[in-house]
Amino acid sequence: MTRIVVVDNHGQFTHLEGRALRDLGVDTDIVDNETPPEEVDADGIVLSGGPDMDRVGRAPEYLEADVPVLGICLGMQLIAEELGGAVDSGDYGGYADVTVEIEGDDDPLVGSLAPDTRVWASHADEVTELPEGFVRTARSDVCGIEAMSDPDRELYGVQWHPEVAHTEEGEAVFENFLAVCADGA
Repeated sequence: MTRIVVVDNHGQFTHLEGRALRDLGVDTDIVDNETPPEEVDADGIVLSGGPDMDRVGRAPEYLEADVPVLGICLGMQLIAEELGGAVDSGDYGGYADVTVEIEGDDDPLVGSLAPDTRVWASHADEVTELPEGFVRTARSDVCGIEAMSDPDRELYGVQWHPEVAHTEEGEAVFENFLAVCADGA
């Protein structure tokens, strides 16, 4: 059975990420972001959302875990910042229903959602420059980089929250991530 660990960056929806994965039949644990990566045995890591970059603890160390990583909201921003991209305040803050345009249908994480999907997202902060090796896989009218992927390193990020009911195809995002994890197992 696939085992996914959700690294809790103190986000208000972290418990929903764990539940969404358990509902898909996945062995899932939620660990505090101060947990050393070497103490975690997983086929994949989810870096949860959270309030700000000052509270991510040891979460950046999970990027070296040699398993696929999915960053959600703050988790995506953390990936970008740690690997040389840029994060800045968004022009459109707060949670809102957003239509996201998927760029290409070949991306392992979000390609199956093409051509577009409705999501629940916060844009108080957002990735403004991709790290080297990443491609933009989704955009919207309010955010230039709604999703990003580096399939070679199996690192993925979405600005939106696939774990909430307001995101139409959130379950598909988790299923696609699980498929990436299973391919690497």
